[in-house]
Amino acid sequence: MPRTRRRDTPPPRTGPSEKDVLRGFLDHLRAAVAAKAEDVPEPEVRTPGVPSGTSLLGLVRHLAHVERFTFLGEDVADWPGTFRPRPDETVASVVADYRAACERANTVIDACPDLSRPVARPGRTAPSMRWALVHLIEETGRHAGHADILRELIDGSTGR
Repeated sequence: MPRTRRRDTPPPRTGPSEKDVLRGFLDHLRAAVAAKAEDVPEPEVRTPGVPSGTSLLGLVRHLAHVERFTFLGEDVADWPGTFRPRPDETVASVVADYRAACERANTVIDACPDLSRPVARPGRTAPSMRWALVHLIEETGRHAGHADILRELIDGSTGR
């Protein structure tokens, strides 16, 4: 398998506010996750790379659900199912759905005047926007690492 090394991207430059920094790092991680899946062919992109059944496309699909749950208050009935792409979903459709979820989440983040305010989540206790941002950085960063490994297993590609 040929090894391809992508040029690593440096940490993002952000604005000076706490929200600018948190959002900047979250957007940086989101872009890295989407880029890992974008040019991977079928069936490799949906083929589990580890015994748990995790695939690169499944990670991106799962993160779209996490974004919508955390920032938009959408319910998820089957978290394990969010890791399993449907047969009709393509790399392009899953990545587009993820990017759309991130854009909608960013609208909510940008509208929040105070990070100590709760994220609007009808019918359930809501964490503060600060907590939600830090959690999404952690969740996306963890899965970005998984995506790095899965991509390297698929075609030897490394780097951000």
